[in-house]
Amino acid sequence: MESTPLAIYPGKVGRKSAGFHPTLWGDFFATYKPTSLSQQKSDSWIRQRIEELKEEVRGKLVSATDLVEKLRLIDAIQHLGIAYHFEKEIDEALSHAYDAKFESSELDAVSLRFRLRRQQGYRVPADEFSKFKDGNGSFKATLADDPRGLLSLYNAAYLGIHGEDILEEAILFTKNHLKSMQKSLEHPLAPQVSRFLETLLFRRMKRLEARRYISEYEAEDACNNSVLELAKLDFNLVQSIHCEELKIITLWWKESDLLKLGYARDRIVELYFWIVGVRFEPHYSRSRLMTTKVLGLLSILDDTYDVYATLEECRQLTDAIQRWDTEAVEQLPEYLKYYFLKFVNTFKEFEDELAPEEKYRVSYLIEELKKLAKCYLQEVEWYAIDFVPTFEEHLNVSLVTSCHRMLACASFVGMGDVATKEVFEWVAIFPDIVKASSMISRFSNDVVSAELEHKRGHFVISMDSYMKEYNTTEEVATKKLQTLVEDSWKTTNQAFLKPTAIPMPILQRPANYSRMTEVVYKYVDSYTNSTYLKDIISLLFLQRIPA
Repeated sequence: MESTPLAIYPGKVGRKSAGFHPTLWGDFFATYKPTSLSQQKSDSWIRQRIEELKEEVRGKLVSATDLVEKLRLIDAIQHLGIAYHFEKEIDEALSHAYDAKFESSELDAVSLRFRLRRQQGYRVPADEFSKFKDGNGSFKATLADDPRGLLSLYNAAYLGIHGEDILEEAILFTKNHLKSMQKSLEHPLAPQVSRFLETLLFRRMKRLEARRYISEYEAEDACNNSVLELAKLDFNLVQSIHCEELKIITLWWKESDLLKLGYARDRIVELYFWIVGVRFEPHYSRSRLMTTKVLGLLSILDDTYDVYATLEECRQLTDAIQRWDTEAVEQLPEYLKYYFLKFVNTFKEFEDELAPEEKYRVSYLIEELKKLAKCYLQEVEWYAIDFVPTFEEHLNVSLVTSCHRMLACASFVGMGDVATKEVFEWVAIFPDIVKASSMISRFSNDVVSAELEHKRGHFVISMDSYMKEYNTTEEVATKKLQTLVEDSWKTTNQAFLKPTAIPMPILQRPANYSRMTEVVYKYVDSYTNSTYLKDIISLLFLQRIPA
């Protein structure tokens, strides 16, 4: 690898530098052996017990006759991360809830029914909350005496789509009251209010939220012992599966020898954590491993264009990716030859792993990579001449370099039969929900990274383009980007409303990437500065739940 600084761009001498901190995990997960699922019981007994509990809980779901009681059971099952065992029963129950007559005047129950049905794609009218307004058109002051109802309405209101003013009013009303009463609440409501005021329930990483909610559910008056036991045992079992996958992916990363590219971020554990947030369920193992490998290669690609390669090297790499031929390696500098071949060979390994009728999927992934490389190069060329594009020009490029478009495609490559050719054609046109996910990621990242990016003198970010085009301040630009993030969440909510041409498991992928943005880019870029993720990763992969 070349080690002497080179003139990169006119007037800009030397390679850029990022000074990324080294990996926090090293080979830890390559040799880590999880403890037994239980100190008292064998793993086989635990698995058998889980099957028994699934039948018990399934029976409770089917036999519950009181609608509100059934809705609260569904909410607990979803919140605890075990809903993937009961998808058919939950869908049938919420379909019935959509058709059934419902005349409750209880704020918690009405809000819960609205949220659960909206999450499931039902077009529930928001004006059912009008009953909670007074003669002046404001939400009734007496609602302030119902903290659980307020929290339920708060979480429901964020399932709104464009043009639902009553839900915007509900957000302001509930947020103000919940903040004012926050310090006077008791467990288990107090930590939930605190957590959801930071990031509301629907936007939280499902696996992380389940881990935190289990101890709170135990203290709930409506706690069901079978549901609680299942949640604990299932969490520990799935955690063991994740640790086995982490071992596989850590060894792959180490054996790939890509770390000799010393300028790139070494974050394979954090990348796997990211993909667990997109789909944690055991049956998506192949998809998780494939997507994490893609993400690892993309992270290096991002750092190559962003912090190391010269303009000419960027052009050579982009051309090689467009050709997608091993012979193209000859045009690359030495330090990029092995990396490019690793990219090509990894995609070839995906083809070998896929069934004959699935192999076509990789061709779509390659096309997304070609689009991504062209956009990376465009950012470098703008940087080379100190050009600040218009906001729209910037978005046409930076929404692609957010990588969410390619990652959506990568997520589908390892999925089962639900990922049809129509799905790959759909993602190739950059549909609204994928574009919304890209916006959420791009703007959230730019807001928290602005100060650092300006100090490092790296690429123009979306905020810079907005400030120049509209001759405004960074504060005004930040507020605009935050408004666009909220609009993108409404677009996401809209995409789930039935009828949908695309199956729910597919739509969940870009939505879950958006949820991971709330974890990774909430306050800082915690992928780059991954010390912020260390405790969360330990909580999800290393800490058993006593069961």
